[in-house]
Amino acid sequence: MEFTEAVNKRRSVRKYDPDKPIDPDKVKQCLELATLAPNSSNMQLWEFVHITSKETLKKMSGYCFDQNAAKTAQQMVVIVVRKDLWKTRAKAQVENLKKIFGDKPKKEQSKRAKFAFTYYKTIIPVSYADFLGIFGYIKYGLYWLIGLFRPIFRQARKSDMRIVAHKSAGLAAQTFMLAMSDINYDTCPMEGMDSLRIKKLLKLPYGAEINMVISCGVRIPEGIYGERFRIPFEEVYKVI
Repeated sequence: MEFTEAVNKRRSVRKYDPDKPIDPDKVKQCLELATLAPNSSNMQLWEFVHITSKETLKKMSGYCFDQNAAKTAQQMVVIVVRKDLWKTRAKAQVENLKKIFGDKPKKEQSKRAKFAFTYYKTIIPVSYADFLGIFGYIKYGLYWLIGLFRPIFRQARKSDMRIVAHKSAGLAAQTFMLAMSDINYDTCPMEGMDSLRIKKLLKLPYGAEINMVISCGVRIPEGIYGERFRIPFEEVYKVI
């Protein structure tokens, strides 16, 4: 369908039709599209856990407090933030750059290549590396001083970089939900959940964080709880 149509059709659906199963392969294709979402420094610090097992869905429903969107879901997708994989993802970027620019000595690299390699070999480690949050506060103070004289990136603390990773995962989640809407599948993003129990159920590593759980299915009329309400556009739109 047209993009505007898909955006308008997408609603947070709370009840799904039990007689209309959805194709897991089509959901997987929508997740493949989600990986094309924009994200900070193209680090792709995300994973997507696609749940189709009825047994696991039942447990997930309990951990999502048996809200209707979880209890009636045909499938679920868990958006997982993997900030802990920054070294692995940065290394993958460097290997990709070698394919693009060639594995040449620094003095033989173009200006563009030098910047790209420096970014992933130096700037990214400086941005993401930390020890108990201490290094982050040192960076924050240093950047604040530099910021007195020129513009500078200020999200230096461990908590700041965590937010950066979650924002990127959120962009992927929205891309996924719009892709689902495009094929007439429905979704509901859920933050009401016991993230610790879900991490244990899915056997996620310690460093992984759950961004949101998205239930999937085909809506029934009562699955939409009311007309869409938005604050008037004039109140949220500013032009300078």
